Amino acid sequence: MAFTNLRRVAATVGFTFAMVALSASAADTSKEGGTLVMMTTPEPALITNALSSAPSTAELATKIFDGLLEYDMDMQPTPSLAESWEVSEDGKTVTFNLRKGVVWHDGEPFTSADVQFSLLKVVREYHPRGMANLGPIESIDTPNEHVAVINLKHPYPPMFMGLSSLEAPIVPRHIYEGTDFRANPAVNNPIGTGPFKFVRWEKGNFIELAKNENYWREGRPYLDRLIFRFIADASTRSAALERGEVHVANFGTINPVEMRRLADLPEIEIAEGGYEALAPMMLLELNTQRGPLADKRVRQAIAYALDREFITKNIWYGFGKPAIGPISSVYGNLHTTEGVRKFDVEDRLDIANKLLDDAGYPRDGKKGSRFTIVHDVAPFGEDWRRMGEYIRQALSRLGIDVTLRNSDFPTFARQVHAEYDFDMTSSWSVGMADPTLGVQRNYWSEAINPEVPFANVSRYSNPEGDELWVAAQTELDPSKRAELFHKLQRQIVEDSPLILIMEMQLVALKSSAVQDLITTPLGVRGGLYDTWMK
Repeated sequence: MAFTNLRRVAATVGFTFAMVALSASAADTSKEGGTLVMMTTPEPALITNALSSAPSTAELATKIFDGLLEYDMDMQPTPSLAESWEVSEDGKTVTFNLRKGVVWHDGEPFTSADVQFSLLKVVREYHPRGMANLGPIESIDTPNEHVAVINLKHPYPPMFMGLSSLEAPIVPRHIYEGTDFRANPAVNNPIGTGPFKFVRWEKGNFIELAKNENYWREGRPYLDRLIFRFIADASTRSAALERGEVHVANFGTINPVEMRRLADLPEIEIAEGGYEALAPMMLLELNTQRGPLADKRVRQAIAYALDREFITKNIWYGFGKPAIGPISSVYGNLHTTEGVRKFDVEDRLDIANKLLDDAGYPRDGKKGSRFTIVHDVAPFGEDWRRMGEYIRQALSRLGIDVTLRNSDFPTFARQVHAEYDFDMTSSWSVGMADPTLGVQRNYWSEAINPEVPFANVSRYSNPEGDELWVAAQTELDPSKRAELFHKLQRQIVEDSPLILIMEMQLVALKSSAVQDLITTPLGVRGGLYDTWMK
């Protein structure tokens, strides 16, 4: 959205799972009531997404918290906690007129002080994408309880694409102020203004949310309850959906081959869309600061070794397409293939072997080993382990021995993102509605921070690239901004600190009884206040 257009924008448990499976009657045509049961994996470590961008955290927390804005399917900002907003002529001052009469789940009133506190003291400092999104904010004034004025160092159009409950949730100042945010009990017993209230968390089993009867959207939400179930075994997850014990299976909970089978059943369907504002990318993260992977020739060789078409079709069953670079094709003209190094060439293995020879890693014998690395497999399910096996086989053809290391999510996050104790990981990342908001944090040297996970874990640093990222933050001319991102794409693929595998389609499976599940470009990461059971 052009920045100048923004100036014109103003707009006004006690239960059993057997009972849950029967909660929606086929004869009932009313939108009111019912319990929706969703599956997600892995079980989140915490459920306040101001402090984490983990997928399962985001899927849950966006039902509890609101943001200042939301977005329609055309990626245009729409009101949420902010009823309207105005941008000054110089683009450096944004005035948000806040909704009146909104209360937190504990009954305390929502005010502009909550906005000021959330954006400056919590999201900007602790969210993995917070600094990229909110870094240019100099201050936030609160002239009264219902007005928040953001003062920017410079015009910053990307900010408007990152003020949803997913990216910048507004949290209660009266709960968090003066505490260690990450140690505050409210992190896992959250209080928000959103459509659903936290009820309880039975570890290893489920989290229960209940309808917020005082929600500011009149008549919403329709559902009485939301249940997020955690089922360790993949076959049991498939059976639960097929038997109707679960109504929605979020992406990653069902193996792709099973998703294709289940979608052919008359009572189950694929919930298309709902990831357009996420631009999700499957990737390998490489530790550029130690061992053979510190040499970009080695990283390039690994990129040549992997058959992205095979991975997309045979491991992920077509739920995506091979990636070319860090700027996803969902960004339209910001994406380019021109001048970008191609790894899918016919003689890719010959090129890879020469790169390794030139880097000083000859084979031990005619077809022996060059070196050994450890690959930390993403703890997101069996398909990631299958991809890990494929990667091990593919790299063995180059003489690279790969040891697979599997761990639970908390261990993975600590070892990789806090301690940098890894060689290579598989993972996925969201680019969000603008590359500055989500892609930048993976490559910008200022994002390197062991206290903030999922941000430049490869510790890649390129001064020229840093300058391009900063320039893209402030460039108002669309064509000039696109060229900046084109240069970044060419540079990043050449350096290969991350190996881009696949542009993902984060589709969910759902029961045909579930209506209006996908109503925003955030999909199941939206508030689900319009969702109902037929």
